[in-house]
Amino acid sequence: MPGGDDFRSGAIMRYTATVSIDAAPQRVWDVLSAVESWPAWTPTVTAARRLDEGPLRVGSRTELRQPRQPSRVWTVTELAPGEFFDWTSGTPGLRLTAGHRLRPDGDGTVVTLDFAVRGALALLIRPVAGVIRDFVDTEARSLKTHCERHPRS
Repeated sequence: MPGGDDFRSGAIMRYTATVSIDAAPQRVWDVLSAVESWPAWTPTVTAARRLDEGPLRVGSRTELRQPRQPSRVWTVTELAPGEFFDWTSGTPGLRLTAGHRLRPDGDGTVVTLDFAVRGALALLIRPVAGVIRDFVDTEARSLKTHCERHPRS
């Protein structure tokens, strides 16, 4: 970490951050997949409300509020429990995709967070690209800090 921009994926903007966390993969997954609890550990999410019940699954929807951003509903599009989930949000002409991947690394976990912007209106996002990069980096650091300070909470 910090991450890097990648424009080869067909996205107008793509940013990835990777962080090593001194916590077991199951612990990290438990924190990351409890999306309604994100405001407790990252300042980039001020409110999160699941729009369905049960464990996170393909089709799960969550409304997120973030500083300086409109409220958005995110829908899980891919998920392998304990390994990753991707979700998307957007409007006609603008598609936002965020990926959350983890893998074991010795006694710890490596987490990769990915954010991509696509669509005809994606160029409008360029002025806030720095904010997006800051959010992704902050989320990676905050996840690390939370999981390492609170190994069982």
